[in-house]
Amino acid sequence: MALPTLETTQYSVDQGIATITLNRPDRLNAYNAQMREELLALFDETDADDNVRVVVITGAGRGFCAGADLSSGGSTFDRKADSGDLSRKSLKVGDVYRDGGGTNTLRIFESLKPVIGAINGPAVGIGATMQLPMDIRMASTKAKFGFVFARRGITPEAASSWFLPRLVGMQTAMEWCMTGRVFGAEEALDKGLVRSLHEPDDLLPAVYELAREIAENTAPVSVALTRQMMWRMSAAPHPMYAHRIDSRSIQARGESEDAKEGVNSFLEKRPAEFPNKVSTDMPAFFPWWDEPVFE
Repeated sequence: MALPTLETTQYSVDQGIATITLNRPDRLNAYNAQMREELLALFDETDADDNVRVVVITGAGRGFCAGADLSSGGSTFDRKADSGDLSRKSLKVGDVYRDGGGTNTLRIFESLKPVIGAINGPAVGIGATMQLPMDIRMASTKAKFGFVFARRGITPEAASSWFLPRLVGMQTAMEWCMTGRVFGAEEALDKGLVRSLHEPDDLLPAVYELAREIAENTAPVSVALTRQMMWRMSAAPHPMYAHRIDSRSIQARGESEDAKEGVNSFLEKRPAEFPNKVSTDMPAFFPWWDEPVFE
């Protein structure tokens, strides 16, 4: 399926690395319904394209994402208000409107490709919560973060009550969400929200260096499985659940052409050329979970 016309994002692929750029720089890349739909389509694209090995997300201009577009004023978060957003009806299930940001974070969570956030500037509200299901977040020293929901009279969204405590611990997650304060990149690094800080001009080069390390040296199917195993097993009630999946996965991968190539390339001291593809060669047991539905 061809991508729709992109109005709020930009997309490119180079040497196995897809870059998604939030592209409303005049509004600090504020999030709106169009951006939500484009992000969903872009992650469908990256999953389907075997040439994509890693996904990088960043923002155009001096911001990453300033949160929800507040141009609707006081009715911005009123799901029953007439906003002119025709896509809102698609989010209604019974009497409840699904949180739009949550549809994006759930889609990132489901990604078969690793996702790296290049947080180049202010990131608040959905700009902060959309980062949480990304596997690695690297930030500019100019970045700022804020889970500001309580200061806007609402609550955390985008499934952040599941993601955030897992990343930074309950105490820090509570403090950030209960105060709603904006904090700097150093605090984000200290508390584990981001992996590393970089001067603004050095951020994307550092992100792409890490992305190339993944793209050039690892088996795509193994990475896809690893990503889902790590995220989904993080909430399992007992390590036996992980053991069941580990056993199936290592058996399936051990029989694969990728495993033969991985060993032979090591013994022959040459770069590996893994033949298996995410689009066609995921093991028979995948997916091993029943996807819950919104109700």
